Amino acid sequence: MNKNFDRAAEDLGNIVGLEHINLIVGDHRTATTFYVTGLGFTRDPYLNPHEGNMWVNMGRSQFHLPVAMPGQAAQILRGHIGMVVPNLADTVTSLEMVKGLLKDTKFAFTARSSRIDVTCPWGNSLRVFAPDVKRFGPIQIGVPYVEFNVGAGTADGIARFYSEVMGGHVSIENETARRGGAKDGSGGKRMLKVARVSVGFRQELVFREKAGSQPEYDGHHLQLYVANFSKPHDQMVKIGMEMEESNQHQYRFYDIVDPKNGKKLFSIEHEIRSMTHPLYARPLVNRNPAITNNAFAAGNESLSWHMPYAV
Repeated sequence: MNKNFDRAAEDLGNIVGLEHINLIVGDHRTATTFYVTGLGFTRDPYLNPHEGNMWVNMGRSQFHLPVAMPGQAAQILRGHIGMVVPNLADTVTSLEMVKGLLKDTKFAFTARSSRIDVTCPWGNSLRVFAPDVKRFGPIQIGVPYVEFNVGAGTADGIARFYSEVMGGHVSIENETARRGGAKDGSGGKRMLKVARVSVGFRQELVFREKAGSQPEYDGHHLQLYVANFSKPHDQMVKIGMEMEESNQHQYRFYDIVDPKNGKKLFSIEHEIRSMTHPLYARPLVNRNPAITNNAFAAGNESLSWHMPYAV
């Protein structure tokens, strides 16, 4: 019997993976307490095991957490990071366990009906969800989205950038009805929009317009893999964007600009890698945080990021 399938639902566009988010932290002892003990993620055992940086695995993505240099502040993402963990109740228990150790930091969390709102020791916001096939597909641990707060009136231009320059799949949503809009200079209401950019399998960047001024950018960055590596680069050169030519497999850019007029819309450093990069699709070790020395089951020490597909 023939079946009708939505083939377009499997399309990724040119951007095929959000691999890491880079945030400078104050120290690794506190970062380990929060990210590893509290949230149940896994320090990468192979790369950057030294004091200058630590890589923390969660599914197929990572946090890169270099330590602040003297006089340097920890970095704060302007928005929040969406996370999926295997079990919300277990995560609440782990966060309760580290509360005393993190009492002199900005750490806080609130357990809600469908998620946990978490503030990291330096002030970054995370929203932690349970696996949800309808929303996150088969992800049971990972980063399904990163959401940025951007200025009112910028979402359309941001969407054009990711569509026309990066070759990504993009959608625009109108939030005026829900949020009431933001008053403009004439006393009317300005429409607030959301741009959603597919950046991998069940991963997206979300740019949500907010009224008023936004915090100053402090240099944090994210890393994306792309299938067509040269075309976005050529487009950026054509419109005169500031870039770093890192190596044969990587380049960076720092601002999102409207390709229609070259106007700068939002600053966030992007580390762009080709699919021929030596680290592409490197298997990441993810431990099962439910397995401890007091509750040990041989063969269950590792954790798959992926739940079984329903056939």
